Amino acid sequence: MVFGKLIKKLGKPSKEEQTSSMEKNPDKATSESPALAKVTKPAAKSRTKKSSVPSKPHTHGNRVKQPAWSLTDFEIPAVEGKTRFHDFDLPEALMHGIADLGFEYCSPIQAQSLPVVLKGNDLVGKAQTGTGKTAAFLIGIIDHLLKNPIEGERYAGEARALIIAPTRELVMQIADDARALTKYCELNVHTLVGGMDANKQKEKLYKSLVDILVATPGRLLDFMDSREIFIDEIECLVLDEADRMLDMGFIPQVRRIVRATPKKENRQTLLFSATFSDDVMNLVDQWTYKSLTIEIEPERVATDNVDQKVYLLTADQKFTLLFNLLQDEAVDNLIVFANRRDTTRKLYEKLKRHGVSCGILSGDVPQQKRISTLEKFKQDKLKVLVATDVAGRGIHIDGITHVVNYTLPEDPEDYVHRIGRTGRAGSKGTSISFACEDDSFMLPAIEKLLGSKLPCLQPPEALLKPLVR
Repeated sequence: MVFGKLIKKLGKPSKEEQTSSMEKNPDKATSESPALAKVTKPAAKSRTKKSSVPSKPHTHGNRVKQPAWSLTDFEIPAVEGKTRFHDFDLPEALMHGIADLGFEYCSPIQAQSLPVVLKGNDLVGKAQTGTGKTAAFLIGIIDHLLKNPIEGERYAGEARALIIAPTRELVMQIADDARALTKYCELNVHTLVGGMDANKQKEKLYKSLVDILVATPGRLLDFMDSREIFIDEIECLVLDEADRMLDMGFIPQVRRIVRATPKKENRQTLLFSATFSDDVMNLVDQWTYKSLTIEIEPERVATDNVDQKVYLLTADQKFTLLFNLLQDEAVDNLIVFANRRDTTRKLYEKLKRHGVSCGILSGDVPQQKRISTLEKFKQDKLKVLVATDVAGRGIHIDGITHVVNYTLPEDPEDYVHRIGRTGRAGSKGTSISFACEDDSFMLPAIEKLLGSKLPCLQPPEALLKPLVR
């Protein structure tokens, strides 16, 4: 599948072409007349001109002029059995972003999927969040967009690549990763998610071209219906966590979205799912074209290396128990997981007020800040990391002694991931889960996945000692 043939070179149309185009599709009228564009802006694509060679450094997001850099500044030795990003013919600007993120060798799904994706072929990946799949599809998209630029004029609001994810947090995480990878590229990343100011999202669409769009299904449809976003010319479509979108009832919305894109033979489609149910495979058949399937087995924990226990307590006792646990000399370092970003933020701030050296990893923390926080944790400059599941999946550090589930995860697979942050590389680790009246009902599903009962205990009195105000 050759993308070069799919790209529509949007030069300035003749008057005859404009008339014909407007008669066929008035929603695609160009904004040759400023007055007309102003009146019909919600229902028309406005033309935005983009130079092929910008006269000054691009200032979108955090992108600023950088000192000279070359691949010689990012030398990674070849290692048998490992794949380097150097082993692919990636643009230097993209490699610069990869270097900044500290990526050296590909994860299994990256090593298997990138050769397929970089050729423009469709891919179906069985992989969970945290396996490196996000970087795999983003690198493929960015490589294609950089190597196949559209010269001349383009329509504002017309995306070249579309990534659909089921939750706002996942969308923001993917977008952060995309912005980090495109830090030195002339590409714009936009997000459309519910629960945030739609007018601000709309304003951003008219300020810069849309190269990569990351969106939740509902908000994307809102913008499609109001003619603020157009996906009829996209070159690459990514459907992330298809099984979760099924479970959450989003598939009817996603069907509408997919129908608005080019035919599957005329776009690249990448679909990822943690499970391959019959329903997911039906979607694969409908939405992909001659796709290759790659399966990365879900992470399983060597439970012999992790001492798991559950403390039964009230919601009001959680912080006291956590703080007292941190005073134990056996706790060298600890990751505490919570389900929600607001819970994570409040817990982080409360720990800091009590003098605990801690960092936070969540979807609303910028990518560079997350990287620096992880580095401080690795260097023992921080004792505690407070994390959400999505942000915490990038934590692969040996030597973590304790993991605390401040709130039990809604998805049992997330429990497996959480406790897998400790007991790594043959070392011993401890996992402590707090179960209160709000979340103890999640235990049976976790135990079913593990295939064994978890010891549910009353906390030791020493851990419930009142805090000194």
